Amino acid sequence: MEHRPLIEFRGVVKAFDDTVVLDGVDLSIYQGQVTTLFGKSGVGKSVLFKHIIGLLTPEKGTVFFRGKPIAEMSKSERHRYIGKISYMFQNNALFDSLTVFENIALPLRQGTKLSHKEIKGKVCERIEQTELTEVPHKYVSELSGGMQKRVALARALVTDPEIVLFDEPTTGQDPIRRNAIMSIIASYQQRFGFTAVLISHDFPDVFFISNRILALDRGKIIFQGTPEEFDQFEHPFVDEFIESLEGFQEHLTGLHSKRAFKVRYQKSLAKKHAPKSFGVAAFSIHNLELLSQNVGHETAQAVIQALGTYINKHFGSVGGFSMRQGSNLFVTVLPFSDLRESKEIFLNFGQDLREHGLSDIRADARILQQPCFEFFVSGGLAEGQAGQGMESIIELASSRRKTIAVFRCQAGGEET
Repeated sequence: MEHRPLIEFRGVVKAFDDTVVLDGVDLSIYQGQVTTLFGKSGVGKSVLFKHIIGLLTPEKGTVFFRGKPIAEMSKSERHRYIGKISYMFQNNALFDSLTVFENIALPLRQGTKLSHKEIKGKVCERIEQTELTEVPHKYVSELSGGMQKRVALARALVTDPEIVLFDEPTTGQDPIRRNAIMSIIASYQQRFGFTAVLISHDFPDVFFISNRILALDRGKIIFQGTPEEFDQFEHPFVDEFIESLEGFQEHLTGLHSKRAFKVRYQKSLAKKHAPKSFGVAAFSIHNLELLSQNVGHETAQAVIQALGTYINKHFGSVGGFSMRQGSNLFVTVLPFSDLRESKEIFLNFGQDLREHGLSDIRADARILQQPCFEFFVSGGLAEGQAGQGMESIIELASSRRKTIAVFRCQAGGEET
């Protein structure tokens, strides 16, 4: 049985003049989860956010926090509720006249009674965690767009909030920085346990950090559930949102999305001369969190990108197709190879990865001058049968994963 929502909308209606923006919205947001809100531009996502933080009130319907209507809270209750929420704005909303340190410290100076020493300690901790240690005394106008996003993220998290709202946190970023920001959000959310609610168009990249998906279309929530359930969701909204299934890929790696992978999988097996059996391989990067801590989230995402590219290049040349199944899990189907041939291809990939691939990945991820760290890649292989469900084959291949390549450097920086 599902526990009570932390935040709940029931029949929420909001209109501006004659335009109805929210038309009977029902939704649930649960404590300790990452919830992502999808919707086309101008459908009311930011308006919905403003109802959560109390900047707008519904004309009809009710917004609840822990089962209590926000509109019925006393002044002190409302103040405590708002104090639990932090907001990362789409355009960052940083102050050009303040330094990075001062921007991050601002919520603590304005909203708490902490001492100067306590504020400095909290701000320095967030600066280190968001990889801003080289710029604390610079003004935000001197920073790149990616660094400005990190400053905004550090400021949103500096008060240790219970709920953090992220309004398009990765807008304008390249795929590596985009996924690095999402990785930071996921890492912080797991470490501190806050409830995260995101507005995002990073579809499907954001699936890897989300527990729950909300889809807003024409003023109504037309879907709420897990990312896996959304992958099965059939609605005109989905086709409009992602344009087409066949050409839809994950931004970071360029591999098939789960939805496009499923379509390709079904089409391959539906062909008149489709094979009775075929190979399915699963690969993972291990020590990814330590990798992020040692070389930074952007570099860790660059490693994921480079490995995905390498897998696609190797298996694509023999007719295989691949997807990113999880944050560090890749799946490849070899539709034209039986188990014997798939084993040969799989073993050749492992050997090639050990002899050449790790050096290529290291160069592609631009970690040639980084301090020593270690990560390893595991792989597993399973045989699929015509008519067998894709999920069960992937699960079997994943359960058979063993280490196939190790990246390790010695004190002098040499790879072993």
